[in-house]
Amino acid sequence: MKLIALPDSPDIILPYYLAAEEWVAGKLPPGQYFFAWQVDPTVICGRHQDMAAEVDMNYAAGHGIKVWRRKSGGGAVYADRNNIMFSYITTSTDVQTTFSDYTDMICRMLHSLGIVAEPTGRNDIAINGRKVAGNAFLKLPGRSIVHGTMLYDADFETMSHVLTPSKAKRESKGVISVPARVTTLRNEGIDLSCREFINYATDFLCTDGTVTPDQTDIDEILCIMQSYLDPSYLRRENRSDTEARYYQGVGLLKAETRLDSHGRIAEIELWGDFLPLRPIEPLLNGLRGIPLEPDALRKALSGLAAGKIISGVTDNILIDALTS
Repeated sequence: MKLIALPDSPDIILPYYLAAEEWVAGKLPPGQYFFAWQVDPTVICGRHQDMAAEVDMNYAAGHGIKVWRRKSGGGAVYADRNNIMFSYITTSTDVQTTFSDYTDMICRMLHSLGIVAEPTGRNDIAINGRKVAGNAFLKLPGRSIVHGTMLYDADFETMSHVLTPSKAKRESKGVISVPARVTTLRNEGIDLSCREFINYATDFLCTDGTVTPDQTDIDEILCIMQSYLDPSYLRRENRSDTEARYYQGVGLLKAETRLDSHGRIAEIELWGDFLPLRPIEPLLNGLRGIPLEPDALRKALSGLAAGKIISGVTDNILIDALTS
């Protein structure tokens, strides 16, 4: 695996690194690539989340915390200089294989430091049953991106204030307290500083050399970054005040629809922290023009292979979300 050598500066905002992932996926030859990065206090929401429901925007603005949206699914996370972000880009396009390969190699790296970690849940890595890393997946043509957090340390007070998960999500976790279900590498006794750990991780994982983007490459990254800064993408609004429901194996899911005069779906949007396996637009397009009735929805969904588009979803779950 090759290391992507990117600058590390407090002036660099999170969308730059997400754009760098896309640049790697679109421009570099087939292979495996990796880089680690950090940002000043930031919340990053999943592609299909309602920011206003997941983040205390007033608290974020008052404490200088940036809020961005990524193009992968999953839930909102808080990151700061106590937190390390990992990006893995590969030519594999099978979601489960890619996730498994990534979490296995991260666990092997932690094991080499004497920290016994294991994959758990939909997309997490845990130590003694407590989450230390969470990951999300983005599929692009011929390539896959896995990116995630690694908690070296954590500011639980800020995290608890700025993240406002729904009651359904809190109940699904079985606990309300963030510290009760999360741990950090420092809590687990790591004897490396944060910078030493980053260097160790990249040295352990990246043994096939380094790619250093030149100015032309950086200009391309900055161009890609503009898609993350578009206000219409960043501030997409959920018009319904009903909460998403939690579905085992899927996560939070809510459907927002507008019907035409004949009771058929004219517009449809899915909200939540579910994990798309590929773009969900074909699924949504396949439901437009369908009456909002269980039998009609079931017939339409029979040819759409929803379970191959959203991780863990079934036709019955989608019908329940649409008709609730």
